Formats: sequence, C-alpha cells, structure tokens
Amino acid sequence: MTGKGPKDHKEVKTSMNKYELALVVSAKLEDEARDAVVEKAKGYITRYNGVITEVEEWGKKKLAYEIQKMHEGFYYFIQFEADSQCPAEIERHVRIMDNVLRYLVVKKEA
Repeated sequence: MTGKGPKDHKEVKTSMNKYELALVVSAKLEDEARDAVVEKAKGYITRYNGVITEVEEWGKKKLAYEIQKMHEGFYYFIQFEADSQCPAEIERHVRIMDNVLRYLVVKKEA
C-alpha cells in the first residue's frame, strides 16, 4: 500500500463566454418580417442554451458595398452568453436564413 487516497476528480464545468452576433438584414423587408428574422436568430441562440443579454437595432444604414444588388440594410447587434459550441451552431443556422445579407459572431473580451 502506498497510502495514497482516492484521486481528486476535477469537476468539468463549461464556462459561459460573452459573444455578439451582428446581423445585416435586407432593407426590402417590412417591419414585421424584419422582426421575425431577428426573433428567429434569437431563437437559435436560446435553442443552444445561450442567454441573450442585449439587442441593439441600429436601423437602416448604407452598405459599404453592394450585396445582392442592395445598397442598404438594417443592422442588429445581439449580445449573448453561451458555451463555446454555441457560436458555431448559430452560424450554421444563420448562414442559410433568407434575408440575412451578412452576419458575424465574435467573442467579446471578458
């Protein structure tokens, strides 16, 4: 016998990181349709156990360059907390959403 006790089992804990999802939504949509696009994106965040902390609407802005023959888009920024797998899943869904011209998920500094 070596006299050693049971090994310490480290508790695996997934920490929540802070992220921001930037969406540029088509300016051709009516208000209700734009809101539905944003709600759908928010739904993807909560589906993968993310917690939405803030939603900013910057409104209609001129695009830096033409995207899908459009010169303007509505900008939305959604701050959320989630584990490290969540952003990849969100991107996978947002990538194929209709009326989303551009998107970007970035990890915010702690």
